[in-house]
Amino acid sequence: MNVSDNYRNAWESYWRETSDATGEAIWDSDPALTAVPHSELLVPHADTTRTIVDLGCGNGTQTRYLATRFARAVGVDLSHAAIAHARRSTSGGDVEFQQLDLTDTDAVRALHDRLGDSNVYMRAVIHQSEPDARASVAAAVAEIIGSEGRAFVVELTSGSRDVLKRASAGPDGPGPKLRRVFHHGLKPADADDEEIPRLLVEAGLEVLADGATTLPQTEYLADGTRIDLPARWFVLTGK
Repeated sequence: MNVSDNYRNAWESYWRETSDATGEAIWDSDPALTAVPHSELLVPHADTTRTIVDLGCGNGTQTRYLATRFARAVGVDLSHAAIAHARRSTSGGDVEFQQLDLTDTDAVRALHDRLGDSNVYMRAVIHQSEPDARASVAAAVAEIIGSEGRAFVVELTSGSRDVLKRASAGPDGPGPKLRRVFHHGLKPADADDEEIPRLLVEAGLEVLADGATTLPQTEYLADGTRIDLPARWFVLTGK
């Protein structure tokens, strides 16, 4: 199945109304807090001479870092507006961006045909996808890595819901970045903890390593504490 028009439009409107400023999106963390430590977990298992595909790349912050660790990096996102952000912020180098619906099986297969077996980086995509689309997103990871690539997938866990509730409970409600997420109808931490690993295995992926972590955000609680959302990471291979 393809994503619904409502879901697609929600992401287009979100990115259209988000500026190019660094950290303007709540999840646009410095790579030092995200792609850097994630790469350290992936690289021991992966062939770095292969391309890495950043699924749900947004404005490309993590993609640009990944290009320094792998032969080249390709960032893909459902939103045309997000890809426009990414291209405006990127000059030269072994990085490219393209719009892609991960539930479009033919388009995902065409990407694999063009790049060959590749590595994958996917940060917090399944948990906010529409329930009926989540299996297709997991299947896209399996299609892109084939038999030779490896994937790093990190997804929010249910503990993130409590953090988001606290972030929304102050006298002024959520901060402006989180408020914009809710305003556009995006639903973080919407998947159950058991669902993510089940979907990955059902897609034909094998877990090589996994562990608990947090995903640092670019907004802070009223007491000045950074919003860090509990998450779980997986390094995966095709079976």
